[in-house]
Amino acid sequence: MSASEESLSLTATDLRMATFRLARRLRRVRATDAISDAQLSVLATLRMHGRRTISALAEHERVTAPSMTSTVNGLEELGYLTRTPDEDDRRRVQVDITETGEAIVVETIHRRDAVLAGMLGELDYTEEELETLRAASALMRRVTDR
Repeated sequence: MSASEESLSLTATDLRMATFRLARRLRRVRATDAISDAQLSVLATLRMHGRRTISALAEHERVTAPSMTSTVNGLEELGYLTRTPDEDDRRRVQVDITETGEAIVVETIHRRDAVLAGMLGELDYTEEELETLRAASALMRRVTDR
């Protein structure tokens, strides 16, 4: 393994571990305990991308259509999304987030941001270190947005 490959491997390990631990801590913070992470992810997808079919949601979330149907059923029962027949193809159903569902996503984002800001504040970072974290965030988005 070349020095460059070894450096990439070590960086990948460090980044994976730090990201995993941070994500695990933040996943515990939600606006409601009535929904799972998978359900919250579906609501966030609908909030960000708008109305979708169940198959499009399943593809985006990388689950099967029957699994997505089950997730959508649960969220519909809670009043967090609605289903309407597709205007072009009545066999398809469009899924859309409700105001209540959107409020859950917004409140969860707010709570998670507040928890993370608190964690950062406890560590007494310098402005230079905070700028480094902002730059690292941008670099990480490049990896995830591919």
